[in-house]
Amino acid sequence: MSRLFAFNMVTLDGYFEGVNQDISWHNVDQEFNEFAIGQLNEIGTLIFGRITYEMMASYWPTPAALADDPVVAGLMNDMPKLVISNRLDRVTWNKSKILKDNLKEQISSLKQRSGKDLAVFGSANLLTTLIGLGLVDEHRIIVNPVVLGGGTRLFQQAQGKLKLNLVRSKVFGSGNVLLCYEPARE
Repeated sequence: MSRLFAFNMVTLDGYFEGVNQDISWHNVDQEFNEFAIGQLNEIGTLIFGRITYEMMASYWPTPAALADDPVVAGLMNDMPKLVISNRLDRVTWNKSKILKDNLKEQISSLKQRSGKDLAVFGSANLLTTLIGLGLVDEHRIIVNPVVLGGGTRLFQQAQGKLKLNLVRSKVFGSGNVLLCYEPARE
């Protein structure tokens, strides 16, 4: 059975995006890029909410992305992608499809038959829904050594307390810290 993990970057003050969806503060270097490639190789399907999908689809298929980061761009463009949205009627990014209904059943089924993990990148609103449905097996959060003072908090729509257990961590030379949590078993 595959697992579903959520991957996000946050600031020290808990924002996963700045004002106007700014992510220019992401601390990305060669060490992070190697981590990202390794993580992408674990994934069989990417899952996005509409807003994150539109941001990703506007960058990764472009000539700039292919020139700046050809390995990551190739992996992102070639991987199957699910977009959870009631607003979108069509998607154009390679290997993307829309999922509107029966979210719990369809993702549970995909976890049963997929050989590789499923991953949610960004998509804070969707993440809250998936947590509520009990579908998230792991949270991978990279804390960047920056304070924004404003933006959107990763778990700002959380419904109640979410208890987590730290299962591993990694400190990057840049000051980024990866924290991996699994839901606590009560």
